[in-house]
Amino acid sequence: MSGKTYKGGCACGAIRYETSSEPIFENHCQCRDCQKRSGTGHGSYLTFPQRADVRITGTASQWSVVADSGNDKIHAFCPTCGTPVYLTFAAMPELIAIHATSLDDPGQFNPQALTYSIRGHAWDAIDPAVQKFERMVPG
Repeated sequence: MSGKTYKGGCACGAIRYETSSEPIFENHCQCRDCQKRSGTGHGSYLTFPQRADVRITGTASQWSVVADSGNDKIHAFCPTCGTPVYLTFAAMPELIAIHATSLDDPGQFNPQALTYSIRGHAWDAIDPAVQKFERMVPG
């Protein structure tokens, strides 16, 4: 552990989270689900290895969607303000991904990859230094 704390929550403050664990993956995703949910060209996430290490206060509403991968993603958002806060994965229930812009300090986000670039739009240019994958990162 680096001693760094990641904390944040929704726009109205009804849902908050905090963790001192380190993300195992930080990415932008241009899949259609992320585009539709964000209202922009992509979503940006920090994925943590153990959901149990992320302390969450408040009660999120949830909905599930079948991802481009064929697996179910469970989206958690604030029932008051509608802010998407985190998501979990049916196939990997121990993981939790938080939305980068829900961080109190979004500058902590350090994208390592762009996933589902095949679904990207010309008007949603991502830093060319970020490694791109047409779909999900292999392995």
